[in-house]
Amino acid sequence: MGSLQRRVFLIVLDSLGVGALPDAGDFGDEGAHTLDHLIAASGGLDAPRLAELGLGCVPGVTGVACPPHPTGSFGRCAEASPGKDTSTGHWEMMGCPLDFAFPVFAAGFPPEVIDPFVERCELPGVLGNRPASGTQIIEELGAEHIATGKPIVYTSADSVFQVAAHETHFGLERLYHCCEVAREILTPLGVGRVIARPFVGEVGSFQRTYNRKDYSLLPPRDTSLDRLKAAGVPVVGVGKISDIFAGRGLTESVHTEGNRDGMVHVTAAAKRLDSGLVFVNLVDFDMLYGHRRDAAGYRRALEDFDADYRVFERELRANDVVILTADHGNDPTHTETTDHTREYVPLIVAGPAVRGGVDLGTRATFADIGATVEEALGLTPAGPGRSFFSDVVRA
Repeated sequence: MGSLQRRVFLIVLDSLGVGALPDAGDFGDEGAHTLDHLIAASGGLDAPRLAELGLGCVPGVTGVACPPHPTGSFGRCAEASPGKDTSTGHWEMMGCPLDFAFPVFAAGFPPEVIDPFVERCELPGVLGNRPASGTQIIEELGAEHIATGKPIVYTSADSVFQVAAHETHFGLERLYHCCEVAREILTPLGVGRVIARPFVGEVGSFQRTYNRKDYSLLPPRDTSLDRLKAAGVPVVGVGKISDIFAGRGLTESVHTEGNRDGMVHVTAAAKRLDSGLVFVNLVDFDMLYGHRRDAAGYRRALEDFDADYRVFERELRANDVVILTADHGNDPTHTETTDHTREYVPLIVAGPAVRGGVDLGTRATFADIGATVEEALGLTPAGPGRSFFSDVVRA
């Protein structure tokens, strides 16, 4: 059984990369640095709590000052898996790195996918079927979608089959059904995720909603979440964590509507839970600002998070551990594309149970985080990550 005397809060600042990995050039991402570049492009960053914790002490970060005595411990993690997408990053983080890349469809999806999708969903056809920015393709094809009843299908540099449809004109439950059908069709091909992308509004003012839903492949092996749950440790997924792990390894899942709502739910969990893991993905950094190449918006979102974090940490207890990290990069200044960037991710460890000022260096894999979570909650880490819990925990 795991120890039930501690809480761990794992907060993923989705896409907050801290510098290009050595192989970033293989992905077209040489020179990327999400954090430093968004700060430079937007004129600074007013996030005093993140600075105090040691964000500026993370190797490779120059846009934030490193204080003489940071209150958190700090480092960065390299991604061992050959990818830069959400599923790959989160799975590796939880002790399930991949030795393969998910398939991508740079020319759109072939008839062997689209034809049965159209037939089984009883559709008049689809629109798009090409790599695209979600907001741009909805603006471009939204009126035709409403007029014809054809959903908009698109992909990206990630292994995703995304289906956009109007909540009123097409129907939200119908969109979900179509995505479930697509998931069945695409599972034998190994496509990482099918994503429902509902939107509302009128022509010229369409807006995506937080009724998004991801239909993920199952991780190919047990993760830290599975092991914790099997040991009787409460595991609460906040935001899209349940979707990323196909519902596996959780004892509770909480839907959210953006970063700030996510932190409200994390704070509520800190008030009511006595033990276990609270694992949250804050999607707005990526979805609203990285993909839309909005450096100023990204900066504001980080400043909002800084304020929300200060409210959250008032609820922390003596044995609590907080880990701040990311799952990949999404440098809003790097290229004209709207794709993720292959970067190191930050590692900040804080909370009452943690010693400040410990330099955790550059970790070889995101899986070190999952190993640390397991050890902190009373398990013997299963690997392949190496726990840094003993390096940071107060005696």
